[in-house]
Amino acid sequence: MQRPTIFVLNGPNLNLLGQREPEIYGSATLADIGAMLAERADQLGVTVDMRQSNHEGQLVDWLHEAQATGAKAVLLNAGAYTHTSIALLDAIRAISVPVIEVHLSDPATRETFRHHSYVALGAVDQVAGLGPQSYLVALDKAAAL
Repeated sequence: MQRPTIFVLNGPNLNLLGQREPEIYGSATLADIGAMLAERADQLGVTVDMRQSNHEGQLVDWLHEAQATGAKAVLLNAGAYTHTSIALLDAIRAISVPVIEVHLSDPATRETFRHHSYVALGAVDQVAGLGPQSYLVALDKAAAL
């Protein structure tokens, strides 16, 4: 029997993790987080399909693909698009696949413009402020859906 797939979608600038503002985002790279997720996914009996793009439309396309391929869930760290993208909100609302919003830092404790999340308006849950552990907690939640 094929394992359920959970998409892990990462938005702009997350390709620079480990280099970009480590005092906020930590020293783990996106590859480090991917390795942690793959190990946890194996324990949970699911598969992760982890991707990153700096382009909003690509993230929209991948949300549609999650629906088309029957993904169990999507973990979405939309980066700055969290606070600006009605297109991502519309894509989340257009699919039946549950989306869990993920953030390494806690946007609620940062600049005022980061306090509003369009993603949260469509997501079934949010995990934020735990560094790389945010992804693991979100994966546990997604696998339990």
